[in-house]
Amino acid sequence: MNEAIDLTRAECEHLLRTGIGGRIALSAPDGPHIVPVNYSVVDDAIIVRTSPYSVLGTYGRDSVLAFEVDQFDHERQRGWSVVARGRGEVVNDPEELEHIRATWEPQPWAAGARTLHVRLRWSEITGRRIGSSWDLDHALPVRRTL
Repeated sequence: MNEAIDLTRAECEHLLRTGIGGRIALSAPDGPHIVPVNYSVVDDAIIVRTSPYSVLGTYGRDSVLAFEVDQFDHERQRGWSVVARGRGEVVNDPEELEHIRATWEPQPWAAGARTLHVRLRWSEITGRRIGSSWDLDHALPVRRTL
């Protein structure tokens, strides 16, 4: 069995910044939802684009959200996970939207209009990995180059 090792804040932020896809957890009147999203990190916040009428667009505004990005190596039984928590907010200020576009605008893979930008400024970021002696960065099958 591999040991679980807590990641430092710097390791968590690095892994978060190199990813492109994750999941947002939120609560709605009909219960909890987990929504897969493409994302970007601009400054110290996760940015996603969604439809204004989606579960995230409807119930993610001014709500506490959790975001997770992870990677697993099933063959070697190792992996890592980073979770960021914070309040979701809609970005509609033109200057802020221009800053997002100029820095790293998320590119949704799903069809349809994704015109609503939701920002999650993390108030907490934690992570852990299973197994040691491996390069977390190079184990990513798809990653953003920083």
